[in-house]
Amino acid sequence: MDIFESLNSVLVDLFNDILNIEERALITEEFKDISVTDMHIIEAVGIEEPRTMSTISKSLGVTMGTLTVGINGLVKKGYVTRKRGEKDRRIVYASLTDKGIAAYRHHENFHKDMIENITKDLTKEEAEVLTKTFIRLEDFFHQLP
Repeated sequence: MDIFESLNSVLVDLFNDILNIEERALITEEFKDISVTDMHIIEAVGIEEPRTMSTISKSLGVTMGTLTVGINGLVKKGYVTRKRGEKDRRIVYASLTDKGIAAYRHHENFHKDMIENITKDLTKEEAEVLTKTFIRLEDFFHQLP
């Protein structure tokens, strides 16, 4: 197998593995009613101050219509609240409920555990090389149309 085939295989396998592992990690008794997509919306809403729907849709790279469908489901399930702007009623803000914050923390812990397990046997130098490589890969993906 040449370097192209090897790298392509690793990237495809990593992508699929991360999605599968993340999905299994989410399936807990407490959060069995949300999907990985829901969790990514929760992550984009964040735990800081309320964010506009426009800001959230841009950060996720989805249309406002797609985000609205996702947010509607999360509002019904009790993870997110929506509020119109007081000065400009056209602006809609989303924020997490206590249940949404708990889901956010659960997802955050999943990622923390994953990174700790990936790096636990690496030297500092190896971890730095891995980080730089992933940053370059991320930069490449962000430059794609």
